[in-house]
Amino acid sequence: MQLLLATLVFLVILLIFAGIFVYAGGPKEGEIIRGRLEAMEKGTAFGARTLGLGLVRDEMLSTIPVLNKVLVRWSWPARLRRFIAQAGMQVKPGKVMLLSAVMGLVTLQLIQMIYGNFWLAVMAGVAAASLPLTFLAIKRARRLAAFERQFPEVIELLSRSVRAGHSFVVGLEIVSTDLPAPVSTEFRITFDEQRFGLPLRDALMNLCDRVPLVDVRLFVIALLVQKETGGNLAWILDNLAHVMRERFRIAGEVRVRTAQGRLTAGIMVAMPVVMLLMMHTLNPSYANLLFEDHLGQFMLTLATVLQIVGAIIIWKIVKIKV
Repeated sequence: MQLLLATLVFLVILLIFAGIFVYAGGPKEGEIIRGRLEAMEKGTAFGARTLGLGLVRDEMLSTIPVLNKVLVRWSWPARLRRFIAQAGMQVKPGKVMLLSAVMGLVTLQLIQMIYGNFWLAVMAGVAAASLPLTFLAIKRARRLAAFERQFPEVIELLSRSVRAGHSFVVGLEIVSTDLPAPVSTEFRITFDEQRFGLPLRDALMNLCDRVPLVDVRLFVIALLVQKETGGNLAWILDNLAHVMRERFRIAGEVRVRTAQGRLTAGIMVAMPVVMLLMMHTLNPSYANLLFEDHLGQFMLTLATVLQIVGAIIIWKIVKIKV
């Protein structure tokens, strides 16, 4: 009964904070304008790094001045901000960190009050604190996957634009207006950067920084080589699109052939948790020994660690990069 109560409390807290996080992270009009200005400033920052200048103003990492002063002293909050931007969300790193801290501390206190087990409360608190980052990671992965699926269409549209007699820059504008997000958003930023004075090479390098995909790097390298040596740009773009579509076809075959391994990994990870819940429901006194006895707590901790290690190993085996 206590385990069920703790699970329900945890889910309620998760839903409340997820709702707050999603509502607070929605794209407001002011945030959209600020995002455009940050895109322009990224180009200025790139030029400043190239020229060795130190006149780039610091970005706000949190709306709380005290927290912002603490965060600007480290480099990892800037990487977290880039991670959030790649997820397509308009939220400050400070807000994500505060949300993680609150969720972790509240969950730790509740589990400690219900069970009186410090180590179990710590494990639950760490799991709850990692939920906002997990949410961001899932959104980032989905956004990058959507970009990767749409990217061959982007290249083909650029190729048709070049064949029609338009310049490559005009092709960027066509992509930013005719195609859906997220490709339209990223290419709009690239188009705005070069329109406001940033060299095209630097704007394309910023695109690689915002979208860390192999296809985007190949695309940018091909464009820079063509710009330096010359050649038929439309032919190069057509070949790139063909290579990417063939890679997607091979990746689909690999996913089909590794489906059994992924299903096995999911079953093996979920089975111990399901069995523990069933044992606790059918015979609570038998299952409570794992939580009350020190040896049982050690066994639970060791089993959790081994489950995580095993899941990572299986995932590495079935995750074949094409």
